[in-house]
Amino acid sequence: MNFLRRMLRRPSSPDLIEFDRKAFYALAAECRTYAAELANFDQDRVNLKECHRFNAWLTHLRHYDRLAPRLAAIALARPVARWQVVTLLVVVWVILALALPGVVNRQWYMVLLGGWLFTIVAAFFLPESLYGTTTELLEAKVLRVVDILLEMLDSGALEFTEAAFFKAKENLLAAKAELRQQIDLAHRPHNGPIL
Repeated sequence: MNFLRRMLRRPSSPDLIEFDRKAFYALAAECRTYAAELANFDQDRVNLKECHRFNAWLTHLRHYDRLAPRLAAIALARPVARWQVVTLLVVVWVILALALPGVVNRQWYMVLLGGWLFTIVAAFFLPESLYGTTTELLEAKVLRVVDILLEMLDSGALEFTEAAFFKAKENLLAAKAELRQQIDLAHRPHNGPIL
């Protein structure tokens, strides 16, 4: 019984890590790299691996003492892909097909199965952003982190040397430009190549 309690108990919140200049500088470079890597994925699709990566990254950032209160408003990514939703709907449809024949009359059986089949087909036409976090939404979340870091850098709270300040600012501005460009491209119409 004690084993079960230990398994179900929420882990205690770890102590916050000091967010010093070295960690800030490394995080600024990491944001630039992360922004460039997110540009490689389809903006309108949910990428489960990237959602899990973002959730782990955001959880890691929330362990820093100066970042934790500022990042509290950023929600974790929802790693739910279309194939998972459709698989769940198909499993429910099969269960209904097997369980309903002896319970309801034949007309209701056909109406329920037909309606559920229509729901499965309709799931293909719903945008993935309704039930999962698309790459575009991940980029927006990373952009919010970059904006928070830029605010901290401009406030002078970390007291960087001039060279380190400008290198960190360069990395953050490059990440911001890349993320804004990708978000802008995601909102443009998909007309195909211009000839």
